[in-house]
Amino acid sequence: MLLSNGMLYPVLGFASCIAFIYMSMVDLRPQYLKGPEISFVGRNGTQFILNGEAFYVNGWNSYWLMDQAVDEYSRPRVRAMLQAGAKMGLSVCRTWAFNDGGYNALQLSPGRFDEHTFKGLDRVIAEARKHGIRLMLSLVNNLQPFGGKTQYVKWAWEEGVARSSSNDSFFFDPTIRHYFKNYIKTILTRKNHITGIEYRNDPVIFAWELMNEPRCMTDPSGDALQDWIEEMAGFVKSIDKNHLLTVGLEGFYGPKSPAKLNVNPGEWAGELGTDFIRNFKIPNIDFASVHTYPDRWFHDELELEDTLNYTKKWVTSHIEDGDKILKKPVLFAEIGLSYNNKDFEPSQREVFYKAIYDIIYKSAKRHRAGAGAFIWQFMVGGMQEYNDDFGIVPWERPSTFRLITEQSCRLAAVQQGQGQLNKMANELC
Repeated sequence: MLLSNGMLYPVLGFASCIAFIYMSMVDLRPQYLKGPEISFVGRNGTQFILNGEAFYVNGWNSYWLMDQAVDEYSRPRVRAMLQAGAKMGLSVCRTWAFNDGGYNALQLSPGRFDEHTFKGLDRVIAEARKHGIRLMLSLVNNLQPFGGKTQYVKWAWEEGVARSSSNDSFFFDPTIRHYFKNYIKTILTRKNHITGIEYRNDPVIFAWELMNEPRCMTDPSGDALQDWIEEMAGFVKSIDKNHLLTVGLEGFYGPKSPAKLNVNPGEWAGELGTDFIRNFKIPNIDFASVHTYPDRWFHDELELEDTLNYTKKWVTSHIEDGDKILKKPVLFAEIGLSYNNKDFEPSQREVFYKAIYDIIYKSAKRHRAGAGAFIWQFMVGGMQEYNDDFGIVPWERPSTFRLITEQSCRLAAVQQGQGQLNKMANELC
């Protein structure tokens, strides 16, 4: 029956309202909760444990996942990246669970969150589950991109409660510590609007990382950062006893480790307020993290052979610390070689990655502390604005793709994997 225009609009409006209510009530959870039950990754001494077996990580960094999951037009990039990671047999992606102030901010001001952006992070976690990928989520940046400690200090200063304008007051100002604790609590207790699971109860999250590359250069003794790590680690564990926790350090040795200072890339590295061994001895910290950028750390540009020799020394030293001193797993959470190096060729990256991969593999075969490595960073095509001098689209270079996949298969052969891992090994290797 035809309706006049006067009748048509109210009817259409009513129908749209009913459709919206129906779509709001449709439970999207089943499509994301299909598949085998996922268990939390735990730790036993120097080993990660999954379903009673050793678990080794072949991982990568895509820090941009939440940012790209906010808007509908860019969400396919998130799916494509996680899908590609699964195809390479990668098990964990490290990404940001923060954006303080600025565009697509998660935290607009202390304790005030943007629900639209939070739903982006929900989507990242749900999509990772769908593709059998776990996430290592970092909670704040030492650097200024995406806000970081600079933004926290600025907020306190604008409210007239800051003790200092120094960025390092993030670590010792009680008001700023309160801001960050509130942030931690909000993240850990967030209920995912897609899966219905609180973050602290979601095994898709592999681990929390307190901060990306913390440094407190105004206190080279390291006491300020040590106190901050102890307090924040205890706070995280008081809310979430399910997940592993790390710090996010670069791995430099400090004044409390004098015998190890010669492993640092220079004297400057021991004066940053960090100390690898001291910081990771804290009981509430479950595993150690290390970054590896030899071509960035040395003032004089190294030849590739010298870069590789130093890298092997750096990686081996930290694994030995995990085995003999810390008694904890060690993850190399960022490894990268810059394309700005003189006479750079992509094959040099593959040689660099393989040098680290081989040490990790040998450690895994011996059931030692070397637990895995994460390349910095992976992107999909058309994302140059998110690139730095380390980014790659791994499937654009078959030899790189093959190298990464082979490491996944080598680690899968070492560990007696369960569920998704066995499926991956059977299909990929």
